[in-house]
Amino acid sequence: MTASAPHLWQGEFVDDAEAARRLATLHELTGRVLARPLPTDVVLGACAAVSSELADPASALHTRLAAHLPADEAGAALAELASALTRNALERKLRRELGGLRPERLTRPDARETVYEAWAPVGLLVHIAPGNAATVAPLSVVEGLLAGNLNVLKTSSADTPLALDLLAALGAADPTGLITERVVALRFPSSRREWLRALCGQADAIAVWGGEDAVGTVSDLAPPGCRIVEWGHRISFAYLTRQAAADAGTLDALAEDVCRFDQQACSSPQVVYLDSEDAEEVLAFAERFAEHLAQVSGTRPAPRPSTAEQAEITTVEQLARLEQHLGLTRVIAAADGSWRVLADTRPALEASPLHRSVLVKPLPRHAVTATLRPMRRYLQTMAIGGGRADVAELARTAFAAGVTRVTPVGSMLEGYEGEPHDGVYALQRYSRRVSVRASDAAFRTVACLDDLVAAPVLPPAPDGPLLGKEDVQRALTSLAPEHAHLYFRSGGSTGAPALSVFTCEDYDNQMRAAADGLLAAGFDPARDRAANLFYCGGMYGSFISFFSILERLNATQIPMAAGPDHAVVTEALVAHRADTLFGMPSYLWQLFHAEADRLRAYGGIRTVFYGGEHFTAEQRRVLTEEFGVEVIRSAAYGSTDLGPLGYQCAESGGSVHHVLTDLHTLEILDPHADRPVPPGEPGRLVFTSRARAGQRLDRYEIGDLGRAVEGACPCGSHVPRLELLGRYGEVVRVGTYFFNYRRILRATQERLGYHGEMQLLVAPGSGRELLTVRLDEGYASDPVAARDALAAEVAELASAEAEGLLAFAVETVRRETFDRTATSGKLRTVVDLR
Repeated sequence: MTASAPHLWQGEFVDDAEAARRLATLHELTGRVLARPLPTDVVLGACAAVSSELADPASALHTRLAAHLPADEAGAALAELASALTRNALERKLRRELGGLRPERLTRPDARETVYEAWAPVGLLVHIAPGNAATVAPLSVVEGLLAGNLNVLKTSSADTPLALDLLAALGAADPTGLITERVVALRFPSSRREWLRALCGQADAIAVWGGEDAVGTVSDLAPPGCRIVEWGHRISFAYLTRQAAADAGTLDALAEDVCRFDQQACSSPQVVYLDSEDAEEVLAFAERFAEHLAQVSGTRPAPRPSTAEQAEITTVEQLARLEQHLGLTRVIAAADGSWRVLADTRPALEASPLHRSVLVKPLPRHAVTATLRPMRRYLQTMAIGGGRADVAELARTAFAAGVTRVTPVGSMLEGYEGEPHDGVYALQRYSRRVSVRASDAAFRTVACLDDLVAAPVLPPAPDGPLLGKEDVQRALTSLAPEHAHLYFRSGGSTGAPALSVFTCEDYDNQMRAAADGLLAAGFDPARDRAANLFYCGGMYGSFISFFSILERLNATQIPMAAGPDHAVVTEALVAHRADTLFGMPSYLWQLFHAEADRLRAYGGIRTVFYGGEHFTAEQRRVLTEEFGVEVIRSAAYGSTDLGPLGYQCAESGGSVHHVLTDLHTLEILDPHADRPVPPGEPGRLVFTSRARAGQRLDRYEIGDLGRAVEGACPCGSHVPRLELLGRYGEVVRVGTYFFNYRRILRATQERLGYHGEMQLLVAPGSGRELLTVRLDEGYASDPVAARDALAAEVAELASAEAEGLLAFAVETVRRETFDRTATSGKLRTVVDLR
C-alpha cells in the first residue's frame, strides 16, 4: 500500500520534512549509488515481473494503480504500461538504442584491437514529468534505469501517486536492491523553487517534459555542462497528394488520427497540407474533409475543453471567420462545437488550438522545405497520403525541413518498439560513451574488463519445474512465428535429433557472447588464420555458428567444413596457410592420421579449438609431440537447445569452463534430488537462458554432470567456473550394473597406454546381455589382453560376468567403422542395441 507520505525515497515513503533533509545530502548519495553498477539484466527482470502483474486485472498492483486513474482510462493506460515493460519490448529497445543487451559492459567493439567501449550512466538524472500523461513519468525513469543512472523524478503535487506506486513495485521486484537505491520520486509544485533548485543544481542531465517556459526554467537552474534533454511540445501534420485527397478511405483514416486523443499527443495532426497552390481546391477539400470528420467524431464522444482551452479555440475560430471576408479562410464547424475545420489559403505552418480543430492549407511539394524549415524546432510527425514514389520523395524533403518521423495516414499515433522519439534515442541521451585503450600484450585474452573486477550480479534462478528435452520439444509446437527465425537440429549423439529455434536477434547475441569467450581462450583474430572444419548441413549448427563467431571477431577464416576427402581439406589448409583448426575431435583425429605425412611436413598447425567432444590425454600428447600443435583448447561448451553455455580461458585445462553469465544462470542440483549441491560437489547442470526473446528456457536440465570450481581463476576473471564430468547417457545399465563410459576409457589409457577412440556396444543376448568395448586397431592389437586388463581394472565388469549377468568382450576395428552421428560426425560413445 502507498503510505500517506507524498514522496518515495529509495523505496521508503517520506513526508516533506524528511524529503527536504535528504535533498540536502543528494550529492553524497549520488557518489555512493553510482559506485555500484546496475546490470541491465536486473532492470529487465524487475520490469518483466511488474509487467506480468499489470497485465492481470485481478492482481493487487493492477487494482491499486487503477484507483489512481479515471475509470474509462485505467484499463488502456495500464495495458500500455504492461506492454512497455515486457522483457521483449525493453530488450528490443536496448538493441536498437545501445547496440546490445549488456551495453554497460566494457567489451571490445573491434576484436582485433584491445580497445574497450561501453555505455556509462550520465550520473544523476532528473526527470521533470508532464502533468497530462500518467504513463510518461514512470517510463522515463525506467529508461534512466536501463542506462544505469540515479533517477530523481519530479511530478506535480496535483498528480496522483501512480508513478510512485509503480516505481515502488519495481524496486520490490528486484531482490538485489539496486533498483530501489536508484529511484527517488518527489511530488511538489514548481513554485517550490528551493526544491527545484536543489534537484536541478546537482543534476548531470535533466529530462524535461513540457513547453518552452518549463525548459527555460530548468535551463536557468541547471549547472554548467548539465545535459538538457527536451521532450517539449511538437507539431505534427498530414500531407496529401491530389489522388489521396480524393480518396474517402484516406479521409476517414485522417479523421481517426484527429479524433483519437483529441489532438493531445505530439504526433496528432494539427494541419492538413495539400500538394497544391490552388486556393479554391483547398476550400473545396475542407468541405469534403469536414463531412468525414463529422462522421468519425460522432462515434467518439469528445471531452469538454477547460475554460482556458475553450477561450483559445473561440479566439482562433472567430479570427478565421473575420478573415473569411478577405477571401483568406473558411470555417466549417459542428453546431455543438465538438469539431472544426479551418481552411486557410496561406501555407505558413501554425499550431492548432487542438480539441478536433484542424487547419487545411496549400503547400506544393517544391516549397515544403522552405515553408516548414522556420518551424524545424517544433516539427515531429508527417503523415503522407500518396504512392510509393511520393512517400520516398516527400520523406526526404520533410527530413530536410526538420521532420523526424513519417507515417502513413491513419497511424500517426502508432509506434513500434524501439522507435526514436523526437529524432533521438532516449537511452543514448541518458548515457555517455566511454572507452579504455589497453596494451595489446597484457589484454589480448581479456574480452571484458568488468570480469577482472568482480563476479557478475545475476538474478536468482526462477522457481518452477525442471524442463527436459521432451518439454522443450512440446513447447516448440506453440511457438509464435515472430519467435521462430532460425531452425537447428542437434547431432543426436545421445538420442534422437532434437529441434531448436531462435530469433535472429537471439542468435546474434549468443554468437557475440561466444566470440568474447573465444578471445579469452586465446584466439587472436588479428593474427590467427582459422580453418572452420565443423560439420555442415542437415540443419546442424556447429559450422554455421562458428562461421558467425569468427565473422563477428573480424577474423581470417577458411570455411572448409568437415569433408570426407581428407586430402582436399589438407591441400586447402596448406595452400591458405591455416594455423588454427576448429572442429570436432573425432574428425580432427581422423584428419591428422589420414594426412599425417603431409601435415607433419607442413608443420603450420599451432592451435586446435574443438567442440562437442573431448580429446583424451593420450590424443593431446600425440598431437603435440608428433604434429607440433602448441595449444589444444575447447572452442566453447554449448548445446543446440541453449546455444553457447561456457568458454575455456587460456588458463583453464581439461573440461573446466567459465559460465557465459551474459546469457545464462546455472544451477547445480543433486543427482538424485532437486536441491542444490554443496559448493564443489558434482551434480546435474540446470541452465536458465535469460537473454532470449523467443523460445524461453527456464531451468532446463541439459543432461550434463558437473561441479562448480571454487577459488579465483589464474586468468584474473571472476566469472564462475564449472568442470564438466560427462553426460547422463555415458552411464549405461547392463545386467543390473551401472557402467561409466569415462571410467572404462580411463582404464584403457592407464592400463594399456591406449590413446585412440573407444565405443561401448550393448546388445541383447540369448541368455544374458552383451557389453562390447570397441577399440581402434591402430592403437590396440591384442583384444584378449585388453579384455583381461579391463576386467582387472573395472571391478564391476568382473563381478557382473562372474555372476552370469552379462557377457563382456573387447574387439578392435578400423577407425572408420566406429558408429558416428550422421549430422555432426560425433563419436557415439554408447551404442545401445537392446
